[in-house]
Amino acid sequence: MENVKMPVQKKQGPLGILKRLKRDKSGLALTEFAFSLPIFMGIGFFGLEISNLAITNMHLSQAALNLADNASRLGQTNSGIVAPTITESDVVRSFRGTGLQTGNIDLLSRGRVTLSSLELDGNNNQLIRWQRCKGNRNATSAYGVEGQNGTSEPTFTSMGKTGSEVSATFGTAIMFVELEYEFEGLFGDLFLEPRVIRQEAAFNIRDDRNLLAGLADDGGSKALCTTFDNTF
Repeated sequence: MENVKMPVQKKQGPLGILKRLKRDKSGLALTEFAFSLPIFMGIGFFGLEISNLAITNMHLSQAALNLADNASRLGQTNSGIVAPTITESDVVRSFRGTGLQTGNIDLLSRGRVTLSSLELDGNNNQLIRWQRCKGNRNATSAYGVEGQNGTSEPTFTSMGKTGSEVSATFGTAIMFVELEYEFEGLFGDLFLEPRVIRQEAAFNIRDDRNLLAGLADDGGSKALCTTFDNTF
């Protein structure tokens, strides 16, 4: 029986191993994927963060609009010839609704809601007749506190950002809402720095209302602006 000689493989030195690795392309796709994966993951996470910021802005904008709208309708269910008087409890219920609407972003825990009644005073100047607040954030209205008026301070002629100011007219009132929210990203400050998001909204009251009485004390809880909490 003829003997078959097996080829003897020579041991390769470090230089030979490097040359062999250079010629070997069997793992090229996997290597490229490994290098590109962190880049695509970063782009994806950044997109999620931007989407989260946009959705949060939308939630806050809708909450401000809904609160101003609801506040403008207070007293509509009261029947009778006499114009209804709005109570402290009416305003608290409106804040409670805002808290339920924004529970997924914890608005009242991480923000502040301010509701002001902008009216005319006896001298036909702008007046914040009453103002109520809710939320843990230590923030105040950007336009003035309860009692602010154009008679004692002539520069107070409206509320709202420049170009979007609103002013009350005779016999009616504007429910003006200011929202502030401390936004934090899904991934901390990896992609976006923490920031304060601010939204505003305003609605004219829908029906006649006893404006001179302000907010009637009906014995219920009050959402005073000197208190910073999210409880009812």
